[in-house]
Amino acid sequence: MSSATIAPSVTAAQMNRYRPVVLVFCCTLIGAVAQILIKSGATDLARHSAHPGLIGAALGMFTDPWLFSGYCLYGVSTVLLILALREGELSMLYPVIALTYVWVALLSFVIFHEALEPLKLFGIALIVGGVAVLGRKGRS
Repeated sequence: MSSATIAPSVTAAQMNRYRPVVLVFCCTLIGAVAQILIKSGATDLARHSAHPGLIGAALGMFTDPWLFSGYCLYGVSTVLLILALREGELSMLYPVIALTYVWVALLSFVIFHEALEPLKLFGIALIVGGVAVLGRKGRS
């Protein structure tokens, strides 16, 4: 049996319709990873910098690999957002960016062992619910 008969058929028009949403979703994931890298770099910078304050931060942006990688990923995220906004509806796509807060909270819990209190979990649920409602509205 070929894979074409197993998978449901998806037209090119359907793929193009969801492309901006997929791009923004990727943008949120990459943006969250960028924030984690920047946090890691900033923490290292505060511990190891010979130049405290603004000068140390400026030097660290180019010399600390975590900070530099985080800023590069922000650039990638921005390019993806631009590509998505060229093709999609701003009112539909922009709320999806709020998922970045969800990814950051979850990654911070896993990587930095930050607490996920009930109020934070409630906020995450509200964000996910809001994005789901907006996504459902966009399909009708």
